[in-house]
Amino acid sequence: MTAKFKIVLLAGALLWFAGVAKPQENTQSPVNNSPVDSQGIKNYLLGPGDVIDVRVVGQSEMNAVVEVDSDGYLSSLPFVETPIRARCRTEKEIQRDITIAYTKFVRIPQVSVRILERKSRTPAAIWGAVRQPARIPMNRKVRLNEVIAVTGGFTERASGTIQILHTEPLMCPGPGEELLGAPIDGTNVPFEVVKISDMKLGRSKANLTIRPGDYIIVTEAEPIYITGSVVSPRDVFAKERLTLTTALAMVGGVKKEAKVNDIRIFRLKPDSTERETIRVDLADIQKNRRPDVPLQPFDWIEVPEAGVLDRGRLGSSLVDVFTRGVLSLPMHF
Repeated sequence: MTAKFKIVLLAGALLWFAGVAKPQENTQSPVNNSPVDSQGIKNYLLGPGDVIDVRVVGQSEMNAVVEVDSDGYLSSLPFVETPIRARCRTEKEIQRDITIAYTKFVRIPQVSVRILERKSRTPAAIWGAVRQPARIPMNRKVRLNEVIAVTGGFTERASGTIQILHTEPLMCPGPGEELLGAPIDGTNVPFEVVKISDMKLGRSKANLTIRPGDYIIVTEAEPIYITGSVVSPRDVFAKERLTLTTALAMVGGVKKEAKVNDIRIFRLKPDSTERETIRVDLADIQKNRRPDVPLQPFDWIEVPEAGVLDRGRLGSSLVDVFTRGVLSLPMHF
């Protein structure tokens, strides 16, 4: 991945996140009621910006709502001079330390700690070839398949790959997890690619853990145009390993009057708007005389209609004459 491409990709991600994700905060987005959010949060590790409510039974002057500071400490608890470390710790661990701190003032303090706001993790964002772009709360570990489920799944334009940009380092890495520092300078953004086919096969390597601040882009395929004597002429999309026979099957196959021994693929020349012509005999592919033809984005496939006297159509033309007294004429020759 070139530095220039990273800059463009990251710039687009930032524009989307600022321009599209922000308005969704005022609407009922799938994120707000998503399975990712409603499954509950266990063993949440606090971080800077999180807010907790501290209560001491019978000691109202010690009650406080406290925010974890930028260094990861509780530095504004009443009567407590030494800040208590909160970063990457659970509320029970913090409760224990606060209890110890208040034993200087109360014989057996009964302390409760409750998390009021979880603001230390930046939401992940997903867009591209999905049914509903979304922002995903990251209050617990979330897998890629959960994120895809929140969006409603892939669209037909999904190209076959998912790109994941890690814009933030892990705040509380577990055993064996990499910190992966992520300077957003346009040239050094940690980047991973997952194949959709691997996800569908249930391969664990494809079901990555999504991190706070991740940008998840389900890449969109470029079109391939199919015209001429096929059942349903239309565009298809250049997904992974799409070949000529597969593309023709996607449009219902060729018609019986098609001239299958002279299918033409008009392909853009590299760095040019001009096209080269590739002629293909479909019968040769079907009889394994030649390999199937891999397609490229923006290929234009034309399946011509055979002439009345062409070998492949002469038999059906004669049948029309003798059974109906009608000679089928092609639209063009």
